[in-house]
Amino acid sequence: MSGRPARVGLMIPSSNTMMEVDFTRDLPPGAALHTARMFMEDTTPAGESRMLDEFALPAARDLGTARPDVVVFGCTSAGALRGNDYDTELCERISELTGAPTVSTIGAVRAAIEASGAASIGVITPYVDELNEKIKASIEADGTQVAAITGLGITGNFEIAEVEPDEIVAFAVLALGHLAAGGRIDLVFASCTNFGAMAARPAIGQRLGLPVITSNQAVLAAAAARLQALAG
Repeated sequence: MSGRPARVGLMIPSSNTMMEVDFTRDLPPGAALHTARMFMEDTTPAGESRMLDEFALPAARDLGTARPDVVVFGCTSAGALRGNDYDTELCERISELTGAPTVSTIGAVRAAIEASGAASIGVITPYVDELNEKIKASIEADGTQVAAITGLGITGNFEIAEVEPDEIVAFAVLALGHLAAGGRIDLVFASCTNFGAMAARPAIGQRLGLPVITSNQAVLAAAAARLQALAG
């Protein structure tokens, strides 16, 4: 990477309009972002399955031609959809096609939750219940209790990005405020790479008095750490 920007390859659903914005704003100095899109319009199990089966690996192949230094699989719920072992296998396949280490969003979130030491967490999402169940199962497979997971029930991925940060804060307080006040959760996770949760994160933490992890914040930190390790 000497003498050139470190290249972060990002694979995102085609209808995602939030993740590139968050990454571009907070990338480490000296890093550049290169994106590949995977066709997806519906944030549903069917829509995400089609993305995984038809569009994920072709996008990885295309992204590999830009010779990234690290690759991010940028969809939290798709990473959790078929279980943690599938997510690991998918990242290995992406790495084979791109020639770069791959970080998954759900994997980065799970690592951040483990590093926090939280025993019980509350989760907010923009998703339908079928996807919430997959997120809960992914996290609880590591031994962390999900005391509550609540979604907005949005099935159009483009519409997820249109939820304003102040709405996300209000949603978090409504869904998790009683658990935070009662000491029943140690941490809040706001899921989805197309959700404006990074902008809402400080206010959620302030209102609930708890640390907050978001999808984009967690996976960006994981990608930055991987770049730092590569730099030696």
